[in-house]
Amino acid sequence: SSAKALLGIINDILDFSKIEAGKMDMETIDFKLDEALDNVANLVGVKSQEKELQLLLKVDRELPNNLAGDPLRLGQVLVNLSNNAVKFTEEGEIVISASLMETMGDQVPPDHVKVRFGVQDTGIGLTKEQCGKLFQAFSQADASTTRKYGGTGLGLTISKRLVEMMGGEIWVEGQEGNGCTFS
Repeated sequence: SSAKALLGIINDILDFSKIEAGKMDMETIDFKLDEALDNVANLVGVKSQEKELQLLLKVDRELPNNLAGDPLRLGQVLVNLSNNAVKFTEEGEIVISASLMETMGDQVPPDHVKVRFGVQDTGIGLTKEQCGKLFQAFSQADASTTRKYGGTGLGLTISKRLVEMMGGEIWVEGQEGNGCTFS
């Protein structure tokens, strides 16, 4: 487990360095949303089962399954957010969702869609102050979080940068003691 933790830290630092240097490439390929979400669920499922948490996938029926984008980077963001949700949740559930926000209008081909992904948990939650500084590099909610749960404080920064590189935005809503939702 120490080797896995060290590998996670090294991968975070390498990804962060690539993004900072402008060397992180995005690709646009055809992929199936259900396969991408199943992959995320498989990667996060073991950790959630170990903690006896329910892991749920909720996909809007209106959302097309055949999409084009970067499924690897999308998966990286969703796995990161989901692993955090598992880490900070002692009981309850993690819900990974995908919903159709809008079909893009006249400026792009009509088959383009805007998708909202979410990871919701029933964990420890966050104060408004903690929400405000979460996406800064090497930052966590507070020092006690780092001591109790570990981590580098890079995961959310990497996720934010990847989401922005894909033309999106990321935010968190939460309440201390009542879980959070990352969208």
